[in-house]
Amino acid sequence: MGARRRQPARSSESRRGSRGAGVKTNVREITCKTILTRTGGFLEGYTHTLQPYVGCVYRCPYCYVQALPVHLYHGGAWGDYVDVKINAPERLEAEMTRLKKRDKPVRVFLSSATDPYQGAESKYRITRQCLEVFAVLQPDRLVVQTRSPMVRRDFDVLKRIEGVELNLTLETHDETIRRNLTPHAPSVASRLKTLDAAMETGLPVRVTISPMLPNDPDTFVETLRDRCHTVVVDTYFDGDGSGGMRTERLQVREMYERFGYGEWYRLGAHHALVDALTASLGAERVAYSKEGFNRSVRIVRAAGRSIL
Repeated sequence: MGARRRQPARSSESRRGSRGAGVKTNVREITCKTILTRTGGFLEGYTHTLQPYVGCVYRCPYCYVQALPVHLYHGGAWGDYVDVKINAPERLEAEMTRLKKRDKPVRVFLSSATDPYQGAESKYRITRQCLEVFAVLQPDRLVVQTRSPMVRRDFDVLKRIEGVELNLTLETHDETIRRNLTPHAPSVASRLKTLDAAMETGLPVRVTISPMLPNDPDTFVETLRDRCHTVVVDTYFDGDGSGGMRTERLQVREMYERFGYGEWYRLGAHHALVDALTASLGAERVAYSKEGFNRSVRIVRAAGRSIL
């Protein structure tokens, strides 16, 4: 996606990771020429992606975005910067209006290369403003993908969007593993509370175990049983868009071995969890990788399954 970058307003914000250490994030405001990007491939069930921000303060060490041009040509270290697309809501309104006039299908994945509810959103509210646009100019489908409890703030707007689904990432049930591998991401407990709140609102909810981190399958299943409508499991080998080669270059294998998780970094490590989820929740509620991300939660829920 092209961007017309004016002389940006720069700021440096301090945030705290889960281990309590202050971390500096360079935040700058930019303008974009377009905000909806045509998509396909892994996200073949969608017509567009929407990225309100560039960069992500959660700095997950395995994130495939580190290997993409959007990061490689940026010039900053992964997790140290966030670019705020301050005109995104205005661009979205214009683009949605044009698509509606042309009677074009609009199925949006928000977001695939950033987290729409990272820290900058509390100040700039770009994601919320985009949701307000969608509440008026209704898309055929909108999937909101996040790992942040901040999404609870916008449940009121999400409920006004007819085709909305909430994807909440939860890679493991184990907080120690979460702290070891993703120390800057929200805690397991905070995400479970978010799932509970989302289910109470009646929103269609999918848990994305993506990528799957080390876990105890039975414990993970019990953790999720009443907290979502569907689950998708993904791995480094099928979810990074390169058969695991991008992840290998990011030295994730070495990180696993350093923490004693080496046996989890292998093809087929997900089978035990997928089998346990399927046995407990039913095959209609569990999917793997690409299929799971493209399958509609609404279709599963509308099928009359007793899954609440």
